[in-house]
Amino acid sequence: MLLFKNQDGFTMRLFSFFLSLIFLLPFAVAAQQTRSDLEKRRQQIVESLKETQAQLEATKSDKKATMSQLNALQAKLRSREKLIGNINLEMSNLDNDIRSSSTEVEHLRSNLKTQQIRYAQSVRYAYANRSSYNTLAFIFSAKDFTDAMRRLKYMKKYRDFRKGQVDAIKTTQNKIEQKINVLSIVKNQKGQLLTAEEQQKLVLQQERSETNKVVEELKGREKELTSDIENKRKVTRRLDNAISEAIRKEIEIARKKAEEEERRRRAEEERKAAALAAAKAAAAADANTYGSGANKVTLAGSTPKYNVPNNPTPTKPAPEPTATKPAGKPAPYNPVAATIDRSPTTNTSKNTSTYAPTATPESAELSKGFEENRGRLPWPVANGVVVDAFGKHKHAVATKVEIDNNGIDIQTSQGAKARAVFEGNVTSVLSMVGVGSTIIVNHGKYYTVYSGLTNVTVKKGDNIATKQNLGTVINNEDGVAVMNFQVWRGADKMNPSGWISPM
Repeated sequence: MLLFKNQDGFTMRLFSFFLSLIFLLPFAVAAQQTRSDLEKRRQQIVESLKETQAQLEATKSDKKATMSQLNALQAKLRSREKLIGNINLEMSNLDNDIRSSSTEVEHLRSNLKTQQIRYAQSVRYAYANRSSYNTLAFIFSAKDFTDAMRRLKYMKKYRDFRKGQVDAIKTTQNKIEQKINVLSIVKNQKGQLLTAEEQQKLVLQQERSETNKVVEELKGREKELTSDIENKRKVTRRLDNAISEAIRKEIEIARKKAEEEERRRRAEEERKAAALAAAKAAAAADANTYGSGANKVTLAGSTPKYNVPNNPTPTKPAPEPTATKPAGKPAPYNPVAATIDRSPTTNTSKNTSTYAPTATPESAELSKGFEENRGRLPWPVANGVVVDAFGKHKHAVATKVEIDNNGIDIQTSQGAKARAVFEGNVTSVLSMVGVGSTIIVNHGKYYTVYSGLTNVTVKKGDNIATKQNLGTVINNEDGVAVMNFQVWRGADKMNPSGWISPM
């Protein structure tokens, strides 16, 4: 009875151990995947920092501090902070791995202790019955030959059981050693990350000090800087209005095209319906008419619903129906018309819609492809850093001035080529003094805008491919190549940072 109780307790402990493994295994796998992703992300941030440093060096040709230099320094600070945050996440995952591995080691040690106790009991039992006489007596005391064979098999199974206990103890010991080695490796990795974090924090302090010096120097020229900012805002405002108007016109053209297609479709449906009704009326009349000529007779009460004369005369065609739904007659559902938003918006007349061009299957497929690649679109330049964010925010130096950016400003290397982030059609190529050329590309109901270019290589109406060269990024007044990139959904501005791949 004692042996049964011990065995039952061992079984329950073993069951609890495997149950814990079942629960811990998914978390361990998930943590491993997350750690791998974080390591990859850390490498990407390091590469981004190298690119930012290269852009910063390009801004130091002038001894006088410039906004381009400050923008590059701030971009570098943001990347450095991201790197430190990523390292902290990696250490957090390592801590989870350490706790998980420590728990598994404790379970294995508890299991090993139970196995050793059970094996000691078996050894004591074997020692107490070590006499070969007792073994033979046990076999020969059987009632018959079958019972003797059964006892012999029992003795063999008992020896195999003891051997299995030894193997299980060795296996558990090996697992413990492996887990301890893994635990040691993870702890070493955490130590390396801690060292890296401390180093990055020291570099971050130095970069902040350098940034503060540039800010102080620029604040000494705040009046001059504010004047320059205001001049830029005027130019940017004209460009933004031109972009908005170009997109609005494209939307209006697409809306009218969709409405015309809808009008034609309805007219064709009504023509077919009228022809079908006339055919049915003629068939009904023929079915109830007997004889011919003077002897032609139509049965009483058989007048069809549609009375068609024997000698119809040509009549004027009915006027083409408009897109307006007839009163009392529900119009059939149309997926094209369903995409038309007839609610009034700003910068449009009362009847102007914010229709996003998805009238054709090709356009709808293009929009779907653009949406499915959200967060994975390539950058509009091969290498670069974001130096000004999307939306409204305070200026870095002239804090009383509010910047409203319809996109993001990307600083890149001199002579860099701008490239399309997705396949589409060039709808506009705008040119304006002071900002270079601007290209607007349609992707179904989406638009991407590339401003600050020269030597444009595409024209209006061109169908372009992903990463196709659009032109060269021009240099700003500080001699630094900066372009503005925007994403629109119909007439609504989107944050481009959420559409392109993280860098």
